Amino acid sequence: MQFHLNGFRAGDPEVHELSGYAAAYSGTDTLPAELDVLIVGCGPAGLTLAAQLAAFPDIKTRIVEQKDGPLRLGQADGVACRTVEMFEAFGFSEKLLKEAYWVNETTFWKPDPKRPDCIVQNGRVQDVEDGLSEFPHVILNQARVHDFYLEVMRNSPSRMEPHYSRRLIDLQVDTTPGVTHPVTVRIERIDAAHQGQVETVKVKYVVGCDGARSAVRKSLGRALHGDSANHAWGVMDVLPVTDFPAIRMKSLIQSDKHGTIIIIPREGGYLDRIYVEMDELAENERAANRNITLDHLIAATQRIFHPYKFEVKECAWWSVYEIGQRLTDKFDDVPEAELRTRLPHVFICGDACHTHSPKAGQGMNVSMQDAFNLGWKLMSVLRGRSGPELLHSYSKERQAIAKELIDFDRDWANMLATSEGTDPEEVRKYFVRFGHYTAGTATHYKPSALTGEPKHQKLADGLVIGKRFHSAPVIRLADAKPMQLGHAAKADGRWRIFAFADRDDPTDPSSGIRALCDFLAVSPDSPVRQYTPTEADIDSIIDVRAVFQQGHRDIPLEKMPAFLLPPKGKYGLRDYEKMFCPDIKSGQDIFDMRGIDRDEGCMVVVRPDQYVAHVLPLDGYKELSSFFAGFMRQRN
Repeated sequence: MQFHLNGFRAGDPEVHELSGYAAAYSGTDTLPAELDVLIVGCGPAGLTLAAQLAAFPDIKTRIVEQKDGPLRLGQADGVACRTVEMFEAFGFSEKLLKEAYWVNETTFWKPDPKRPDCIVQNGRVQDVEDGLSEFPHVILNQARVHDFYLEVMRNSPSRMEPHYSRRLIDLQVDTTPGVTHPVTVRIERIDAAHQGQVETVKVKYVVGCDGARSAVRKSLGRALHGDSANHAWGVMDVLPVTDFPAIRMKSLIQSDKHGTIIIIPREGGYLDRIYVEMDELAENERAANRNITLDHLIAATQRIFHPYKFEVKECAWWSVYEIGQRLTDKFDDVPEAELRTRLPHVFICGDACHTHSPKAGQGMNVSMQDAFNLGWKLMSVLRGRSGPELLHSYSKERQAIAKELIDFDRDWANMLATSEGTDPEEVRKYFVRFGHYTAGTATHYKPSALTGEPKHQKLADGLVIGKRFHSAPVIRLADAKPMQLGHAAKADGRWRIFAFADRDDPTDPSSGIRALCDFLAVSPDSPVRQYTPTEADIDSIIDVRAVFQQGHRDIPLEKMPAFLLPPKGKYGLRDYEKMFCPDIKSGQDIFDMRGIDRDEGCMVVVRPDQYVAHVLPLDGYKELSSFFAGFMRQRN
């Protein structure tokens, strides 16, 4: 973590200086008449987006929520490896990991062939394959995830706080060219002190993160489409007393005649979440019509657990729901026929545009990735880094990913339904085979303006274009600190270029890494020079980091290119955190781990949402410039 750049500041470095704009609105709960971004809904997607935009106080952002305060209990709990990687970029992965339950292994249970009314263990597998991520799959109450995001928002220069007890009435989009704030939003205050008061706000961009019954989606005339829900499931968070030996392991239990349960141990050492298969539903029937009670859930669980005892001492939360996978056709307000003539101004994220069963742990995780994808794009457009055409890419990228994950979720949910008659052994094998989906690492963006063609992919086989940047251990050159290279990328809207050096001595004036630094530093075709404002730090738009092949004790810092020791801030302080070396001592050489060509080296371009945008040769200057020119605007 870097701080003190513009002068020494005592206290918590995670608490940023209050911006002038935030100070002007501090202490008021009234929405401004005009906004750049209005976020509707304080779920995981909405808070991810708000936390991202809160870092930019010049972007006038507000988030509204119908509830009267923060979420305290229930709902989602699974946090995929990929999501923890994203949390690291926001700065709270350590807090999460300290508090959460770690899903290290999963057990599988089936009917005992000798006694079909009893269950017996038929498998135990590692939950996440070795090397898939530096982080584990964890379980934590969604409310705590919200708390971490709210803390980031409060500590930001914007000091952003949600506006609670507000209900979206409707919104209208003015498609007249040249209108600066084309979306008119009407919001009703529903708290006792302001009951019935209506606020009208003019907004540049509205983002609906308001759940499966989204008012924003309905205002756009869009709907969720998909399979009819045909199974009712119950879920309960309980403090149990049981002799079941795997109660503190994630477990999938299939009985002979009584259905399926999934055990998800919760944080704290004593609490467990139990998903219980209940009744098959008729077409268009709702689970609520069955009048299922908590006692029904407990009784069903006890039948499936046989011969083990299961007693509930306390239930913190429970619910009954239908499994259904649904998707809307587009994630913004632009009709398909008007893509060439109209720009998007209203977006939907998370459950507002796709719904999943809880079985694969996709819902909350995919929702937050939606928002992470959209956030940096909104920032880029509002700050003039990219044209508004960039915003078309949100729906195009995320709708395709949501469809793919829904297809997986449907297959997985069907396998867990007793009525399908799936062999328990096949369930176990399927879980292992498709672990990338449950880990959140299966996302693969197709080639586009933001994701290059894999012409040079062989230079970095393990850093796949279109997939998330797969971190690996390194040693920071300046201070010999062991760290993960991917953790250098924060949720700050910057692009990254990781330059992996060739075999040459990096102190040699003819080395590939030095020639690249010279190009980036002085060439008029350098994207760093083209897109960085004159008064800004050289890494404020594109952050360049170098990784050498030599050990950290073998490279003299003072002989490195000046471009990798840039002066920054009002004092011109040197940034010493741009250069890294392999962690040779531990035997984890990033060049071997990620398949980097040692003879040629390469550049790996990484998007602000941590996905690999391109792999290029060290001397691929023209291709690098051409790539950024496809979506960036030159500096002011």
